[in-house]
Amino acid sequence: MNPSNITHTADGVAARPAWGGVLAMSLGAFVLVASEFMPVSLLSPIADDLGVTQGQAGQAISVSGAFALVTSLCIPSLAGRIDRKILLLGLTLLMILSGTLAAFAPNYPILMVGRALIGVAIGGFWSLSAATAMRLVPVQNVPRALAILNGGNALATVVAAPLGSYLGAIIGWRGAFFCLIPVAILALAWKLVSLPPIPAQGGAQDGAKSGNVFALLRQPAVALGMAAVSLFFMGQFTLFTYLRPFLETVTRVDNGTLSLLLLVIGVAGLIGTTVIGAFLKEGMYRTLILIPIGMALLALALLRFGDSVALTAVLVGIWGLIGTAAPVGWWTWLARTLPKDAERGGGLMVAVVQLAIAGGATLGGILYDAVGYQATFLASAAVLLGASALAVLAARAAR
Repeated sequence: MNPSNITHTADGVAARPAWGGVLAMSLGAFVLVASEFMPVSLLSPIADDLGVTQGQAGQAISVSGAFALVTSLCIPSLAGRIDRKILLLGLTLLMILSGTLAAFAPNYPILMVGRALIGVAIGGFWSLSAATAMRLVPVQNVPRALAILNGGNALATVVAAPLGSYLGAIIGWRGAFFCLIPVAILALAWKLVSLPPIPAQGGAQDGAKSGNVFALLRQPAVALGMAAVSLFFMGQFTLFTYLRPFLETVTRVDNGTLSLLLLVIGVAGLIGTTVIGAFLKEGMYRTLILIPIGMALLALALLRFGDSVALTAVLVGIWGLIGTAAPVGWWTWLARTLPKDAERGGGLMVAVVQLAIAGGATLGGILYDAVGYQATFLASAAVLLGASALAVLAARAAR
């Protein structure tokens, strides 16, 4: 099917599903997330090659997150009347340029420029992702489309760090970055041929005309939902950021078992993103309320049974299953809550998630160092329960 021949209904939705475009965006999401977290397993060789400390090399991750945050808040206004297909292609080109700069960076500042560009691509893509998916498929297929899109995210989470470490050992850290460029070019070509024209839409909900994404928070259902999103990701990353030291010191796994457990989390996450659509169709808010409750119980169970490798494997597998699938649920919530203003809502959500992840990692680290892993896991459970309570209030506000 020629995407240029695809027509749109009055509300901007494609008359026929453009699943090829959804899959192309999923591949783009894979490259974005892999690029974002590739430095995690390459800090030492990057630092040695560029003559900087590992702490400075670690800023390659921080700078991308900072630029993603700023871009997510600005792009709804800056995008204006640009066709969203053109915008997505431009962001993919930016991703290719970022990878090229990182792979061939002669010094530390050039590497940071490359990492800043990937941050812009990340913030722009995720801000537009839900709104674009909503216009590529009929409304009843939106949860499935979002699950496919987030499947690329989940897959990258599984392979980015171990793949980076493996490739870095064989062809060096520059070669590891360079290997993502052909995949990004493939994503660009696929989007070019599979995405239909996606013209900017006119009428939007509260906050759109002012260009201020924060104006959306005047709607109680949006404000409560975003607060629930914030606490969910904060609670998740309060624990997850420090899962590896917990597994090493409490469960006492060796490197091989550690890699296997991390793989279990990733594979379970892939399964979760595949099956969550059915649960969202049956009851979206019920799913969003129960997921953080389940994760809070898992955090408490890890405190009790964390010294058992077998039980820990089961628990972290379930954590990956529901935790990785949860973003699909919240993007579905966004699509249903702000159907005419999903771009601004997406920008606001990306900013909220970025801040929540940083806040969760900071909170968990402070508690881990000052008190121990028990305090970190208890705090995670408490924050997750708070996310569930706010999801209940959001559901009531939406009635």
